[in-house]
Amino acid sequence: EVQLAESGGGLVQAGGSLRLSCAASGFNLDDYAIGWFRQAPGKQREGVSCISSSTGNTDYADSVKGRFTISSDKAKNTVYLEMNSLKPEDTAVYYCASDRTGFPTLTMWYEYWGQGTQVIVSS
Repeated sequence: EVQLAESGGGLVQAGGSLRLSCAASGFNLDDYAIGWFRQAPGKQREGVSCISSSTGNTDYADSVKGRFTISSDKAKNTVYLEMNSLKPEDTAVYYCASDRTGFPTLTMWYEYWGQGTQVIVSS
């Protein structure tokens, strides 16, 4: 059974950093891409970043380029999202999702989703 579990969210001041983790089980990261998405209250879900552990392909939303870094640890079957220089507008529930592709994008369909982790950035 494919499962994704996010962790690492919390409350941080603007300018601070957080590292989110997405622990995958039931599949191998070499076969599936992982995407990070976020949804703020009253707003549509948006893609933040994605990675293929097999091809190394990554993508970022313009709003987070230069501040967020996605990485994967295949030994731990976990994908990380390092978030630096956080802004109040980064406040949202962050979800990781997976799908079987080596060339992920932020707009493609993702089949499996985690439950999310809350990130709150105070000004």
